[in-house]
Amino acid sequence: MMRSVIVALLLCGASPAADLSGVWIARGSTDIAASPSYTPEFQKLWQEHKKDLKGSDPATYCLPNGAVRVADLPYKIVQTDKLVVILSEGNTHSFRRVFLDGRAHNLDLEPETWTGDSTGKWEGDVLVVDTIGFNDRTWLDGTGKPHSEAMHVVERYRRVSPTRLEVQYTLEDKKAFTKPFAFTRTFEAVANRDLQEQFCTHLNHLESKK
Repeated sequence: MMRSVIVALLLCGASPAADLSGVWIARGSTDIAASPSYTPEFQKLWQEHKKDLKGSDPATYCLPNGAVRVADLPYKIVQTDKLVVILSEGNTHSFRRVFLDGRAHNLDLEPETWTGDSTGKWEGDVLVVDTIGFNDRTWLDGTGKPHSEAMHVVERYRRVSPTRLEVQYTLEDKKAFTKPFAFTRTFEAVANRDLQEQFCTHLNHLESKK
């Protein structure tokens, strides 16, 4: 599947405003240091998750991480003038599509998905990605932070140096948060390496019970 995605991208041509392409890995902890300002209902849900992180973690069951949570394995960004795809080595080998052709969000076919519906635009050398249309089954990070299907994510990707990528996140969720939640992640370039094969099976769940 991943090979066919890359082939399709190469057929699109490329003239991006900035070059974000490459293999990247998150610096430091993949968990978010700060926490959203939760409504009482979702604060309670977060506490329930923390009582049994392994048992309740969607990743334990080989489910996608979604658009906000990141793994400690590399990601690859492949970009053209009309489309950017973010490929993941970890989790379920999932990928995200960011459409740059000016289209509006379209949730008619898939109103609630794991990674949402993403559109993007360039603001100078910053790629601004707007994503809606989530389900409520992913976590924001490995500490069990929940969200609802109403989450709206805006990401600002900027290559601040040849070896460093900065992503600023702003999350809004009228059902789960009492106010917007913002944080920043930094990724380092991984030289002389491409994505490697990883796989996830039901054995992950069995291992978590030991």
